[in-house]
Amino acid sequence: MPPSAKSKSKQPAPAEKPADAPPKEVKQHRILLVDDDQEIVESMRLALQAKGYQVLVARDGNQGLVLCEKEDPDLVILDMMMPKRSGFLVLEKLRRTRPVPLRVVMITANEGSRHKAYAEMLGVDDYIRKPFAMDRLIDSVERLLR
Repeated sequence: MPPSAKSKSKQPAPAEKPADAPPKEVKQHRILLVDDDQEIVESMRLALQAKGYQVLVARDGNQGLVLCEKEDPDLVILDMMMPKRSGFLVLEKLRRTRPVPLRVVMITANEGSRHKAYAEMLGVDDYIRKPFAMDRLIDSVERLLR
């Protein structure tokens, strides 16, 4: 018998799973995008979905807070300047009201260092200035969801 035939005969047969066994579930991380700029939201949504994330969208700060409460996402990507409630006010409320802090990435077109310092004081996990490379955002998301 050739050597390859011997090694094949010694290998155990693969275990077969029953036909009615449920598929093994893989946790799909849920990310909430809170931004009023349709083009930016769409770009981020497509990039994140391509990486296998489930994406929820809120168009203003108030809607973002409601969806955080209702959907309990794994991470929030939060614009600083929005109608109805700014990203700072959303972040402040999230930090005050949640027993387990949510991971938050703040994105902004604002160049001021005072804003970044304030966001860090509130406990933001990452702060990204617009315009940004989508790879920069994806790297941040992957690092925070490990």
